[in-house]
Amino acid sequence: MSLTEAVETPEGLRERLFKAGYIADEDLASLVWMGLTLERPLLIEGEAGVGKTAIAGACARALGRPLLRLQCYEGLDLSQAVYEWNYSRQLLEIRLAEAGQGDKAALRENLFSEAFLLERPLLQAIRSPEPCVLLIDEIDRADEAFEAFLLEMLSEYQVTVPEIGTLTARSKPLVILTSNGTRDLSDALRRRCLFHYLDFPTLVREMQIVRTLVPEAASRLVEEAVTFVQRLRKEDLDKTPGVAETLDWVRVLFHLGHGELPVDPQSLVPTLAALLKTRNDRWQVTAERVGKLVDGPRIAQDVGVAGAMK
Repeated sequence: MSLTEAVETPEGLRERLFKAGYIADEDLASLVWMGLTLERPLLIEGEAGVGKTAIAGACARALGRPLLRLQCYEGLDLSQAVYEWNYSRQLLEIRLAEAGQGDKAALRENLFSEAFLLERPLLQAIRSPEPCVLLIDEIDRADEAFEAFLLEMLSEYQVTVPEIGTLTARSKPLVILTSNGTRDLSDALRRRCLFHYLDFPTLVREMQIVRTLVPEAASRLVEEAVTFVQRLRKEDLDKTPGVAETLDWVRVLFHLGHGELPVDPQSLVPTLAALLKTRNDRWQVTAERVGKLVDGPRIAQDVGVAGAMK
């Protein structure tokens, strides 16, 4: 299947994402397909660790596009996100003109032109000669003022620079915004986006993800480790382990030579550094608690697994 054919259908795009190392469900693949078809930005919301950021990289690989990333944080402003002037070069041009080595009249006309403009991720994305994937990561961490600025770009794919005017898109990027839900996003931003809530994967799907990305691990180890993590997520933790943590833990267990979870829960405790990321979580998940989590219902007895694994 060619790339053109793949993006003509959600299922074809889903296959491309799978080959790029991302196992997307039907809803997520359809969302990306709709974003490409309608040229609309995507807003993907969900808990940390569910794979929101990874989808952007997978889309870039699947579509053969470059990936541009803007990491949002409190206090993010236009100079880091959109553009700033190359002040050192402008100053150099001014000094050359004063020394008689430049055209003063031309300098006045060109000092604030695109030649002196430093493009940051948002402007780079719309001025790219070829379509790219633009990841605006954790938009909920940015200020509401910055969120308001995004509205022009997300609806018109253009940026207004006061000294120059409006810079329109040379190509329209696939824009993916992620949010952990730490604050409410504006209705205006949400209206401009196609929305998807990405939850933690089901037991069967997480097993599939781990088998695909850690193929060297024994099937029994994958089944038991993923089941353990699924049960662990139901505990009262400060930070729930995500899929990336599951993958790290399975790799650790594989490199320790395990083909299944060891019988002694005490031997598992040191490896939990791959899953538990706060002092309180490490303190409360004791060897005794690990033993209880390991000794839960067997794989085939877990809801929905017996039939799915046949």
